[in-house]
Amino acid sequence: MTRRGALLFAVMCVIWGMPYLLIRVAVRELSPATLVFVRTAASAALLLPAAVARGGLRRVLERWRPVLVFAAIEIAIPWLLLSSAERRVSSSLAALLIAAVPFVGAALAVATREERFDARRLAGLAVGAAGVAAIVGLDLGHASVVAFVEIAGVVVGYAVGPFVLNRWLSELPSLGVIAASLAVTAVVYAPIAATQWPSTVPAGRVLGAVAALAVVCTALAFVLFFDLIAEAGPVRATVITYVNPAVAAILGVAILGEHFSRGMAAGFALVLVGSTLATRATRQPLAAEP
Repeated sequence: MTRRGALLFAVMCVIWGMPYLLIRVAVRELSPATLVFVRTAASAALLLPAAVARGGLRRVLERWRPVLVFAAIEIAIPWLLLSSAERRVSSSLAALLIAAVPFVGAALAVATREERFDARRLAGLAVGAAGVAAIVGLDLGHASVVAFVEIAGVVVGYAVGPFVLNRWLSELPSLGVIAASLAVTAVVYAPIAATQWPSTVPAGRVLGAVAALAVVCTALAFVLFFDLIAEAGPVRATVITYVNPAVAAILGVAILGEHFSRGMAAGFALVLVGSTLATRATRQPLAAEP
């Protein structure tokens, strides 16, 4: 990897490790739907002009059906579920559970016969499942079961989204697909957010968290991620999936004072080992952003 690629990789590991902390702060005063609307509307406003300038947006609009499916599975539903879950669980715990995305993606690839099911992959899925079970089992008594179900929905969405992108939208400009998906999600959530808009101006930390989510963790992050793919290749770029949860856990503990047990650390280690074993040979891209 080049020096520029290594720098982009390090930056992306931090940027996409931040959303869990920022979401946790924002939902203290904003409803999940309002947060999703503001985040997608602001980031779409920043990315759409760039997508138009680069061309190809018309091709994206011509494929509006799979784009709508991708927007729902990768953005609209997971972001709402994650925002809702983080009202009930810590950002650290949410991030560690989201680390299950790679091996769920591998299981999907096996189920659809996109990848060969061998002993190594079977072992990876088993180890990863044991890691998730350890994390959930150790904290089930301290958090809402509803939150775990919501995070499970996020994990499935993040795993299925890239599958849809790879199968039906891979020939389209990535920036155009993301910009259009963010825009259509904002349109869908606009009427819901209007009924849940806060009656008073949120605190400065909440406004700052929302701004960082939209500008840094969404608009800027996608541009940098595409640059990382061009610089280091898609396989190396998706390795950030394994690093983001660790960054998120560190930020949650350091800034919000969240609890991080040895059991959570052991479960996360099992998830990483399982994901590595289950995805080593796959060519399917993995979701890397909450």
